[in-house]
Amino acid sequence: MAREEMVMPKMGESIMEGTVIEWKKKVGDTVELDETVLEIATDKVDSEVPAPIAGVLVEILAQEGETIEVGKPIAIIDTEASAGSVTSAPAVEAKQEKVAEVTPPPAPVAPAAPAVTAAPAVHGDTEPQKVGADGRFFSPLVRSIAKEEGLSQEELDIIPGTGAQGRVTKTDVLSYVDAKRSIPKSGLSKPAPAPAPVASAPARSSSNSISAGELTISAPTQQVEVIKMDRMRKLIAEHMVRSKSTSAHVTTFNEVDVTRLVQYREKHKADFKKKNGFSLTYTPFFVEATLQALREFPLINSSVDGDNIIVKRNINYGIAVALGEAGIGGLIVPVIKNAGEMNLFGLSKAVSELAKKARTKNLSPDDLVGGTFTLTNYGSVGNLMGTPIINQPQVAIFGTGAITKRAVVIEQPEGDVIAIRNMIYLSMSYDHRIIDGAMGGAFLQRVKELLENFDTNRNI
Repeated sequence: MAREEMVMPKMGESIMEGTVIEWKKKVGDTVELDETVLEIATDKVDSEVPAPIAGVLVEILAQEGETIEVGKPIAIIDTEASAGSVTSAPAVEAKQEKVAEVTPPPAPVAPAAPAVTAAPAVHGDTEPQKVGADGRFFSPLVRSIAKEEGLSQEELDIIPGTGAQGRVTKTDVLSYVDAKRSIPKSGLSKPAPAPAPVASAPARSSSNSISAGELTISAPTQQVEVIKMDRMRKLIAEHMVRSKSTSAHVTTFNEVDVTRLVQYREKHKADFKKKNGFSLTYTPFFVEATLQALREFPLINSSVDGDNIIVKRNINYGIAVALGEAGIGGLIVPVIKNAGEMNLFGLSKAVSELAKKARTKNLSPDDLVGGTFTLTNYGSVGNLMGTPIINQPQVAIFGTGAITKRAVVIEQPEGDVIAIRNMIYLSMSYDHRIIDGAMGGAFLQRVKELLENFDTNRNI
């Protein structure tokens, strides 16, 4: 027999361990190359782990709920065994097989809440079990939610599942809980099969997909309704609070006339889209201008480690993305690696690709790590200005507001005139521990200068 160890994969530069959430395969099952074998959780993202080789799963070394260090063995795969030939999990010695990059979890689907009627409630005191009466598997997460909400095994058994093989997902059990709360004086009968989702997530990718968490909120049916944070929302909350308690935040604003830039984009956007297949947005222009300013003010591309300031040579540029309508899908920051080496076309392509991956929820964990500077665009929803929170461990975050037409005074040799111009408010929050107001203001002023003197005769 040729047996290979499957190890806990690396999922990012700062991730050292992961917790096994659920095994998708059992001992004796055949696994194909890159087929999902188990699901794990880290402090950044929940991910599905693909098989590094094809064969038969002969032994599981890490049980559900266990936290395993990166590189440690979690299972053994026999590359020569046939399906069904393995009845036990013998201990074996095997060489280590490097796992391919992790495939993050599929984008969550928001199914409609199970149908409920005013029939007698389902009662029972059975603790949630791993396997229900109908043979369905209930994941640790689903069982944990059920226990917290006081759901019995009998109630779990009647919830229609929208997952693989009819499994109950987190969304299914939360929808059931919400429906149960909406009729506090009535019971729940066995729910009808869940109807097709009104708004379904994009199709899952076979290689990379990432969930930023879904926070589906409807109008409360009672005076006060309690909504539990999902795991991603908790991580975002912790990250934001930690940033405010770590860095001494200061925000500087500037008003910029971007008329030349707007005219240039309007002139070239149609041909650009026809030639390259993706749109020319304003974001790459702002990225380009801030990249030039970062070269001139390298301290802003740094981080703080105790009493040390770590200045980075490479500029890994993060773009904050709010997923879902009004950001209900969470907030993530995919990163353009080595952005400082790219020209305007390269930046445009990179921004477009990241935006597409974010919309389809196909970002991988490696897309989200290593950033040294971040841009957030609150103007995309019409806001004029904002005070963004620094994305730790970075020391600055740049913000762009909405571009609006306004009457402004323009100084000319023959006298001042009033003209209609395309104006934007820019802001930058920075860490006052190492960046003083003079430097922060000078950086923003340099970006203003670059944008207002944009060369309209340049090529893309």
